[in-house]
Amino acid sequence: MWLFGQLRWYFRLQWRRYSIAMVLLSLVALLNLLPPWISGRVVDAVAAGTLSMDQLLRQLALILLVAAFVYVFRYLWRLSLYSASYQLGALLRRRFYEHLLRQPPAFFQRHKTGDLMARATSDVNAVEMFAGEAMLAMFDGVLTGVVVLCVLLFGIDWRLTLVALLPWPLMAYWFWRINTELHAGFVSAQEQFSVLNDRAQESITGIRMVKAYGLEQRAIASFDAAALAASDANMRVARSEAKYDPVIFLTVGSSFLLAIACGAWLIHRGELSVGQLTSFTLYLGFLIWPMFAYGWLLNLLERGVVAYRRLNEVMETAPDIADTGTWNIAPDATLHWDVREFRYPGHEQIVLANFTGRLQSGHSLGIVGATGSGKSTFVRLLLRQYEHPQAHFRFDDIPLRELKLESLRRHIVVVPQESFLFSTTIAANIALGNPDATPDAIAQAARLANVHDDILAFPDGYDTLVGEKGITLSGGQKQRLAIARALLMDAAILVLDDALSAVDVATEQQILQHLREARRARTTIIICHRLTAVEQADHIVVLSHGQPTEQGRHHALLAADGWYAQMYRYQQIEQAVEEGR
Repeated sequence: MWLFGQLRWYFRLQWRRYSIAMVLLSLVALLNLLPPWISGRVVDAVAAGTLSMDQLLRQLALILLVAAFVYVFRYLWRLSLYSASYQLGALLRRRFYEHLLRQPPAFFQRHKTGDLMARATSDVNAVEMFAGEAMLAMFDGVLTGVVVLCVLLFGIDWRLTLVALLPWPLMAYWFWRINTELHAGFVSAQEQFSVLNDRAQESITGIRMVKAYGLEQRAIASFDAAALAASDANMRVARSEAKYDPVIFLTVGSSFLLAIACGAWLIHRGELSVGQLTSFTLYLGFLIWPMFAYGWLLNLLERGVVAYRRLNEVMETAPDIADTGTWNIAPDATLHWDVREFRYPGHEQIVLANFTGRLQSGHSLGIVGATGSGKSTFVRLLLRQYEHPQAHFRFDDIPLRELKLESLRRHIVVVPQESFLFSTTIAANIALGNPDATPDAIAQAARLANVHDDILAFPDGYDTLVGEKGITLSGGQKQRLAIARALLMDAAILVLDDALSAVDVATEQQILQHLREARRARTTIIICHRLTAVEQADHIVVLSHGQPTEQGRHHALLAADGWYAQMYRYQQIEQAVEEGR
């Protein structure tokens, strides 16, 4: 009954739908009692020789009328009950997705994509079935069983009823045994399905890499192992489920055998009529459904319990970064930061330290350094994806933790090195952050990102479908589309996190020139390896092993003849060699 308590909030929310379904189910159960009673009267009238054709036709018409009402009521209760359960599935999926959106990157390092997909699909389906089919089995099965037993006990013969029910305690015992097996089986089956889902997701996502390295057979063997493990787990569940039907049929068969034997003895003694025995056996047939419903309920209940607990494992994971802020960021706010030291959770190595600075609105900041020097870590701290007591950020006098996350993320837009494109049109990908943008605004953003001509070269132009993750585009095209998407959002701070690495120097300079013209009153942070991207920055910081080693403008850093100057000269020579000069 644990799951009933967990879902009581939803049952209260949808009490009208469930109440309507229960009332209609009750009417169906009561109407179903009439045909056996009518059949018994007809049999007794035949045995007594008093049945006329008019009486027979009236009884048949009554049975047909009952069947018509049952048909209509069944349609209505299914519509009411299952619409409520389907809405629960939609609600759980929406809450699950919203919860995932609030989680920081560290959460997705702990949970695999395939496992989260399995919980959002298979586990939600199991809970949805509980809220629909299990509720049907519980209410209709119990109602039918109670009503039929009352009719058998008080309407026909209590002695015959008790004899017919003798096998039922054994059925209850075996159901308990089977139910215990099912719980363990469902836990294993859902876990293996998550593994299989994750393996499938990785295999499809990395299919080009698999084929490039000729790893097809190894990938097939790995997928087969996961598929066989999931199949074995499901077979164990199926073997447990398969035990329900034999137990039910043995119980039903034994009940009928005892009922007919005892009924014949009572008829022989003159204490029961043939018509009453006929009605009794027909009513006893109605008890087959409650027995199936009970087994079905236990099955769905165990599935639902396992699934809901798996969903709760994720839903009860509180975001590492609590959104408790109450302030919005002013468009012209000055950014201040003081990172005394920062290390990622669970790691001892300091990745950023002794980094202090300020960035006024409308200015540009360049952050350069070797790989692993802490450049991207600075961005993660700025976006509040991670927090540390020794890392302080604020806009004007408002600390980062006192700002609404929505305001922070709307104020800052980041273009990462690995740009993600959705499987839709180019126009829809550019307008992702501003869905109401006009075609002219989308085209203008594409011009600023120097990708407009590339788009027009496609047969369908801005209506071109880019494929999953932009598979039909080159790396440079994807990066420029991501820059166009960011420009269309017109955020106060634009962060280019090595977002120009896949374009040549000439294209890079054109894009940067467009950015300077279009974002004169906006702030820009450029993180890069190619130093030509930060030549025009108002301030440049060189990071080495997580600490600033050089700071200043481009010409001042060249004059200092440090790492920046040496790397700049090296890159100039490298560019000249590539251009054949």
